[in-house]
Amino acid sequence: MTADLEQPVLEVRGLAKSFGDRRVLSDIALSLWPGEVLAIVGESGSGKTTLLRAIDGQLAPDDGEILFHSRNQGVVDLATLSESQRRRVIGNDLGYVHQNPRDGLRLDLSAGANIGEPLLQAGMRHYGRIRQIAADWLGKVEIDAARIDEPPMRFSGGMQQRLQIARNLVTEPRLVLMDEPTGGLDVSVQARLLDLLRRLVADLDLAVIIVTHDLGVARLLADRLMVMQAGRIIETGLTDQVLDDPHQPYTQLLVSSVL
Repeated sequence: MTADLEQPVLEVRGLAKSFGDRRVLSDIALSLWPGEVLAIVGESGSGKTTLLRAIDGQLAPDDGEILFHSRNQGVVDLATLSESQRRRVIGNDLGYVHQNPRDGLRLDLSAGANIGEPLLQAGMRHYGRIRQIAADWLGKVEIDAARIDEPPMRFSGGMQQRLQIARNLVTEPRLVLMDEPTGGLDVSVQARLLDLLRRLVADLDLAVIIVTHDLGVARLLADRLMVMQAGRIIETGLTDQVLDDPHQPYTQLLVSSVL
């Protein structure tokens, strides 16, 4: 076993966040290893997306540590870094897939340029190589490479989401955060996207945190499940164990509501 596999990609310790007098995260702790998918579930307002945004640096926590094992800098506390420091330290080690793909795409760029831009930011300068990688990734996410010069606005919602995933994964990040990636898609498109995500996670040995309200998505994708209520973690464990034998009344209610 390699050294990287012996230590987590991410460790969150004692994370807290308030908006005014309202506490939205309280004493959050979690760890995530390479190749592992953690699903976070809970009702609206439970703190799921706030936690994801804090890990990504979109929100500054009030307290706690967010320890990330980067490729180049070793273990760094993301909670203490400025935006410029985050860009320098993390580079393309961390990806964020939005529920609405338009929030995660450059709509003024072509599909190929959307995938190629992170490679440019990582220092690659060979145009032909960048274009070839972009074409390869379009194929990986089941988009015809002949559409490489088309803008995302010409794509369906499902295709835009797959393009956003390619943009996030092209640099092979260590950690990917996904906020309701199948939300708003019809059932057949969801199924296709879930199959794609399962394959990419396995092929790239990604560490993934996925926020979802859909327990079916959690069961299909996640190794472990974390249940949040009112800003706290109330139950966690292997996904099948939590869903098949929930211990907390709130988790039992969530599970029974989809039966």
